[in-house]
Amino acid sequence: MANGFVVNANRFDPYKNFKFRVLLEGRIVMGVSKVGALKRSTEVVTYRSGGDNSIDFKSPGRTKYDDVTLERGLTHDKEFEKWAAAVHTFGSDAATDLRNYKKALTVEMMNLRNQPAIRYFLHDCWPSSYTAMADLSASENAVLIENLTLSVGGWERDFDLAEPDESA
Repeated sequence: MANGFVVNANRFDPYKNFKFRVLLEGRIVMGVSKVGALKRSTEVVTYRSGGDNSIDFKSPGRTKYDDVTLERGLTHDKEFEKWAAAVHTFGSDAATDLRNYKKALTVEMMNLRNQPAIRYFLHDCWPSSYTAMADLSASENAVLIENLTLSVGGWERDFDLAEPDESA
């Protein structure tokens, strides 16, 4: 019976969603607790043929990549805030730092042995929304969260990443 795992023939369960890491320009971003879904959608263009108007034909139109949200516990790492400031800084005009505002992001899903199993490359990411800290409340027992919403130019799966060998 085929199970979809080539290297790990005894594995039947899919990968877990709590084992992942995020790399910003090749550097691991610490403390990321949530990554929004990678979603793209393509518009449908409907048209009719001149000789056969009773049938609608469909073809792909423009493709849109949805924004991706990153959440992490607030730390002394200033990378998210500096990146958001490259798009707009308080007190300045709306001029964008055109050299540094778009960055490459990598999302890796890990197996339970902490080996990369699936990898996606996110291209031309830039912060469209930044929340420096969540609501403060003295009556809650929670971690302070910072939130970064990224506009994504596109993403692709790394098909060259081989299925990890989990037998060791």
